[in-house]
Amino acid sequence: MSYEKKREQFSNRYPAVMELAEKAKKRMPQVALAYLDGGTGDEALLRRNLTAFQRINFIPRFCKGPLKVNMETKLFGKTYAAPIGMAPVGLTGLMWPKAERFLAATAKRLQIPFCLSTVATETPETVGNFIGDMGWFQLYPPKDKPLLHSLLERAQDAGFHTLVVTADVPMASRRERSKRAGLSMPPKITPKMLWQGLTHPSWTYHTLLHGLPRLRTVEHYTNNNDMKFVSGFVGNRLGGTLDWDYCQELKTLWQGPVVLKGILHPEDAAKAVEIGLDGIYVSNHGGRQFNGAVTALDALPHIVKEVKGRAPILFDSGIRTGLDAMRALYLGADFVLAGRPFIWGVAALGKFGGDHIAHILIDDLKNNMVQLGVESVAELRKAEVTLG
Repeated sequence: MSYEKKREQFSNRYPAVMELAEKAKKRMPQVALAYLDGGTGDEALLRRNLTAFQRINFIPRFCKGPLKVNMETKLFGKTYAAPIGMAPVGLTGLMWPKAERFLAATAKRLQIPFCLSTVATETPETVGNFIGDMGWFQLYPPKDKPLLHSLLERAQDAGFHTLVVTADVPMASRRERSKRAGLSMPPKITPKMLWQGLTHPSWTYHTLLHGLPRLRTVEHYTNNNDMKFVSGFVGNRLGGTLDWDYCQELKTLWQGPVVLKGILHPEDAAKAVEIGLDGIYVSNHGGRQFNGAVTALDALPHIVKEVKGRAPILFDSGIRTGLDAMRALYLGADFVLAGRPFIWGVAALGKFGGDHIAHILIDDLKNNMVQLGVESVAELRKAEVTLG
């Protein structure tokens, strides 16, 4: 059965992203939910990411006759069905088994991008079989060059064409909520974990069918599939070394667009353009990394002003509705991505979850553009707003 046959039923029952989130939270064990939904510190940035959108209010124009919104978006030489994609999420299979496969298949069906994390639970080779021409690969920069060259080669050979380099993890953040929930590597079989498994039978059943989550991309280099060993490898060998010379070298190694993710300062954006990177990805890691950071939405217009159209600007952190996406596009983003919503969708609805989240976001974006009285992003950016 296809999603199209279920869409009306899903749309009536789950018309908003957060309704799917509520269903997902009932199906996921606490340790998985804490990893997905948590931030760091007192998690104030998680809340500010969401409320930042509410300060932008549009003044609609009417009496324009029939309006037809065109969602097609060209980015890095490819045409996507909408300016909305799936942001990278690590440890994806912990939240729901086969999540990467489901979302990759959604990306191919709907012609929107899916970005696979270095620390996802499926390999580029596996996901490449599902994703068609919609694959992006997110890189946590390795400290040693042979590992870097191998990761890039594997991703490109599997058909991934856009490289997204994460800059905003100079070291692992504390993520206290995950610690309180008992997340450890490897997950320990404790009375609490057993109870979580028993009280979330659907997650447990699918996890047993697919196998416990593993960092399959990086375990390739360890000759040891033990999760504790692999997670130690990740901590010691990935991240913490990124500088501008490294970024420039990536541009020479990757045969395609290179995007720098996690940028919040205009001068960093300008430097990325100066050294030849192809895109700026404005993000505060969904509020998961540095609780004292500015919201991505507040940073966005300053970066747009600095870049001056010299490179496309991507955006994530806090997207929950099509109206959120519209506000980011109005402020100058060329493309927006969402992470948590797509995982909630899969955890709630399985293989149809990604399709339904995409439908909600894209349909809501179209609806709000018509409500405002615009047919394109170019018109949207000329709209009048009040800031409150």
